[in-house]
Amino acid sequence: MAHLLEADHISKYYGNVVALSDISAHVNAGEVTCILGDNGAGKSSFIKILSGVHQPDEGRLLVDGEEVRIASPRDARAHGIATVYQDLAMVPLMSIWRNFFLGAEPRKGVGPLGWIDSRAARRIVRKELADMGIDIRDPDQPVGTLSGGERQSVAISRAVHFGARVLILDEPTSALGVKQAGVVLKYVLQARDRGVAVIFITHNPHHAYPVGDRFVILNRGKSLGTYEKSEIDRQELVRLMAGGRELAELEHELEAIRAEV
Repeated sequence: MAHLLEADHISKYYGNVVALSDISAHVNAGEVTCILGDNGAGKSSFIKILSGVHQPDEGRLLVDGEEVRIASPRDARAHGIATVYQDLAMVPLMSIWRNFFLGAEPRKGVGPLGWIDSRAARRIVRKELADMGIDIRDPDQPVGTLSGGERQSVAISRAVHFGARVLILDEPTSALGVKQAGVVLKYVLQARDRGVAVIFITHNPHHAYPVGDRFVILNRGKSLGTYEKSEIDRQELVRLMAGGRELAELEHELEAIRAEV
């Protein structure tokens, strides 16, 4: 069966720098694929290729088994691929409902005589957020008054509302505390349970493991392997993520320093 979105042997070069080398990954509807890696692992380059910001130098992208060229973020959206970046592309002083639509508000009337149907917009926002399990106090409150986890949940709900079949989340929990990270992870599962294919980019295996169905581990632009959840436990995921031998060498160096002190 064809995957909803598949990256097949993707490579990307910036001059002599190899950002990605022969990376393959896939995601299906109702699944979460986690792309894990430390800083410099290639996660950002991978996101930019999936979202149409950059083009791969080698390899191909397939949607529903058909090879596609995603030449821009608009192309990505046309294929049902939405990306939620860390900065969320929100205006803090603008209301929740205005941020939810951002230029795509429901309208009444025709042509230049039309106007924004703010009542319908508020109703849609309340319903969409409620369907994701989000209870907002007032859709007119500035989005900047929400917590980091709540803002992430609004961005996720917005992407789902506008027809995202594939939702790419760029480090959504990186700047959040434990409780707020848990809120976001709950909404990741909500999106998955609504049939969305989720690609969760993170450097934190403790956040990835509870929600992931599949794990792709990157290190310096190369893949250390792809594992189904049934094939790997949290401890092994942490070990691979930490670099295994590199972590052991670091521990040895720290022990030597302690001995000198």
